[in-house]
Amino acid sequence: MHIDFVLPVEHDLLAGLEAWRKKARHGVMDYGFHMAVTSWSDKVSRDMATVAAQGINSFKFFMAYKGSFMVEDDALLRGMERCAALGALAQVHAENGAAVAWGQERVAARGVTAPHGHALSRPAALEDEATGRALRLAGLAGARLYIVHVMSGGAADEIAAARRHGQRVVGETVVSALALTEDSMWDSNFTVAAAHVMSPPIRSTTHRASVRQALAGGVLQIVGTDHAVFNSTQKAAGKEDFRAIPNGVNGIEERLHVVWETMVNSGASTPSDFVRATSTAAARAFNIYPRKGSVAPGSDADVIVLDPSVRHVISAATHHSAVDVNVYEGMEVTGKVVLTLSRGRLVWDGTNLNVTAGSGRFIPMPLFQSSRPDDLGAVVPGTAPTCPSGHRVKHADTQRVATLTYA
Repeated sequence: MHIDFVLPVEHDLLAGLEAWRKKARHGVMDYGFHMAVTSWSDKVSRDMATVAAQGINSFKFFMAYKGSFMVEDDALLRGMERCAALGALAQVHAENGAAVAWGQERVAARGVTAPHGHALSRPAALEDEATGRALRLAGLAGARLYIVHVMSGGAADEIAAARRHGQRVVGETVVSALALTEDSMWDSNFTVAAAHVMSPPIRSTTHRASVRQALAGGVLQIVGTDHAVFNSTQKAAGKEDFRAIPNGVNGIEERLHVVWETMVNSGASTPSDFVRATSTAAARAFNIYPRKGSVAPGSDADVIVLDPSVRHVISAATHHSAVDVNVYEGMEVTGKVVLTLSRGRLVWDGTNLNVTAGSGRFIPMPLFQSSRPDDLGAVVPGTAPTCPSGHRVKHADTQRVATLTYA
């Protein structure tokens, strides 16, 4: 299953939802939607309820992208409050958008135009600050919170601290945070450097190690993709100014392979941890477990078989995406998906894809119980793993092999 996020059309949630439904008509896999909220008004508040009634239980707020998607703190707080009342999950892209805009101006003023200007203008401190602020505002509003694409060790620390105090928060990292480093943005080849531009930025080896440790220890529960691809021609729009480079990297096809290589083959995680982080935890977070994320009577029989002995090399020359670059180019991986079942039907045998356009189903995601005033700051038992530097959390529940792809 794939969960995509819907962008409003001129801040109109219902128009955005209709546009995404049209895009999904020829889909070949089960899917669901998040809804982005990019402004605030009484109409947006009403439309959130309409959207939620149609099977969408999460709303994404951007604390970055000033002048386009970003919402200010007052709108963010009201949006979180509305999520709490509806029983929906609030999601945030956590970067300090005002500080990012300031940083971009400063870096550009110094004559930096190349892709590494992206990394220089969006330091980890801006992700850390925004993560902490989102957590505190969600606590004030009584909202369940989901932090998307955590890239920095400091952001993981903020999540760990909140969970130790019983706050309801899910931490997600992405494949690029586990496998890549910011060094590629300094590559002399613009195409290579620009391909690695995403937000929050891919960070240093130190942050990569911290994020891996946070995932292994249970502070971060989910590995998503944040899959947003642009070909080299599209990325070239920012050849003279890093601020114009479209943000995004690939990850859907590579996710399972790269997570297996970086976490399981390295000894940081067990195969059961792998299943949890790539499947079960997401199904639980979006309230569709055990229909998804489990192999059991009554579940949807979505199963992958990964052969841990198969060696292969990731490359744009062999991947199945229409894009001409791959940020994992040349990465050697031991472990490959050799079979995929969807609803019990063989759709991938390791070589051939057997799907029919339009066979994908929309999977409604039920709302959670709405928050009451006395829920503010309530401690949820069993949700407080250790911080990245502490002891590893051992989960008692047994996971079964299944997969849910999440972008």
